[in-house]
Amino acid sequence: MTVTAAMVKELRERSGAGMMECKRALVDTQGDIELAISEMRKAGKAKADKKSGRIAAEGIVLVRSNEANNKAIIIEINSETDFVARNDTFNAFASTVADLCLAKNITDVALLSAATLESGQTVEEYRQVTIAKIGENVKLRRIHSVDADGVIGGYIHGGRIGVLVELKGGNAELAKDIAMHIAAAKPVVVSKEQVPQELVEKEKEIFTAQAKESGKPEAIIEKMITGRINKYLDEICLLGQAFIKNPDQKVQALLKENNAEVVSFLRMEVGEGIEKKEDNFVEEVMAQVKDA
Repeated sequence: MTVTAAMVKELRERSGAGMMECKRALVDTQGDIELAISEMRKAGKAKADKKSGRIAAEGIVLVRSNEANNKAIIIEINSETDFVARNDTFNAFASTVADLCLAKNITDVALLSAATLESGQTVEEYRQVTIAKIGENVKLRRIHSVDADGVIGGYIHGGRIGVLVELKGGNAELAKDIAMHIAAAKPVVVSKEQVPQELVEKEKEIFTAQAKESGKPEAIIEKMITGRINKYLDEICLLGQAFIKNPDQKVQALLKENNAEVVSFLRMEVGEGIEKKEDNFVEEVMAQVKDA
């Protein structure tokens, strides 16, 4: 049977695979599009399974929010290398998945994998096709969502750091500025009251040992410890940090000036918490060639 351009086009649209892969599949199945799709899915799954053990610690973080800026999601999708994280095929997959999360209010990776796209594919099937195309493992790592009574600010830095911040009061511009600050300054909590007491005690123990080595009187040592603890708390608490756009002003003062309050924030960075494997470059290239 002759494989026509129209058949290849239809298979491409339905499978998301490349033109040559579609043509080969149609030739192998004698023009049976349904069988070609089935065989391509099997092949894609086989490739995905083969690469599933590879560590994927690079990738992208995406933020999506609705028009009212009161609902948003943040998602991390991983690849094995930074090079693939900039690949059009990988980014198209990531963007489609992020849009789906917001549209269907999906916040669970397992539910996301099983969700169906407009194309009729599940996200998992689309992931397998993407793996087959780019030759690297792709992982849906984590998703978080925020629903707010106030306004949500989102910010992405270089595709690697994403932030969502929920404000009570203020406006979208202020929320975005605060999100940008959080991306750069890495606060741990909003205010001092949220810092676990055991963390404060641990730092106090360290500062006490350091201060005693100075040989100064106890009264002076106590003041030194108090000062260092306060400085430490300012460094890890959003409200105590100097605002990145105006270092002479603390975030707390900026919020007060705008009659706003930070309810919560989420900061996500690509690969944080993943133990990366250090491979010899030549060996890694050869391994990929063998697996291809």
